Amino acid sequence: MSYLEALILGLIQGLTEFLPVSSSGHLELVKALFGDESLPEESLTFTVVLHFATALSTLVVFKKEVAEILKGLLQFKWNQELIFSLKIIVSMLPAVVIGVLFEAQLESFFGGKILLVGCMLLVTALLLLLADKAKNTNKHVSYISAFIVGISQAVAMLPGISRSGATISASVLLGIDRTRAARFSFLMVVPLIFGKVAKDILSGGISFESSQIGVLGAGFFAAFFSGLFACQWMITLVKKSKLSYFAIYCTIIGAIAIGYSLLY
Repeated sequence: MSYLEALILGLIQGLTEFLPVSSSGHLELVKALFGDESLPEESLTFTVVLHFATALSTLVVFKKEVAEILKGLLQFKWNQELIFSLKIIVSMLPAVVIGVLFEAQLESFFGGKILLVGCMLLVTALLLLLADKAKNTNKHVSYISAFIVGISQAVAMLPGISRSGATISASVLLGIDRTRAARFSFLMVVPLIFGKVAKDILSGGISFESSQIGVLGAGFFAAFFSGLFACQWMITLVKKSKLSYFAIYCTIIGAIAIGYSLLY
């Protein structure tokens, strides 16, 4: 992998992790365009590095909230920070269960399933349009709504379903305040990312040589800084109900993917 490839892939990961256009769907489309042979043998290591970078960018954007949560947890008191942490845990349950019990089935949806990606991008577009038209309220995240949003996060394991798009749309459609919806959506995935990174490291599938450090570093910083930008931009867009622009984008890319899969 060259430095340019690492920078491009890092940039794509950082942007699509937060913007509601499906990072997994875009990676599948990239594989279809350039072929699986374009993916290097160290792709698992590189993927872990990119996901770690986007998780860190989330922590930086929400550093104040994260500090408050950690402070509340360390105090061992029943406070708002502890309650919020419990809601995060509740939201993680569907994805953890589905990921553990149906890992093999989920993997079968990847690897050139362009028609599936195209159809799921259209579903993402519909969710974004519905969320944009939803009435804004001051409702907080409840345990029930956290679980429902968690289900939408589990569904977003399918390539083409945007995780941020699905979770934010589900939150807004449940009547949750848009700012709280975006905040909860981005924070709820951080433990899952770190958990997945830890799992991949412990499984022994992660390995790299000293010659790869530069390339991995390039991808890491590209994903980290583009993630910082995308995360903050997404929060602003959710507040202003501007998700319809991404709905149009997903519709166009989804239609192209469907057309491509039917012609080739």
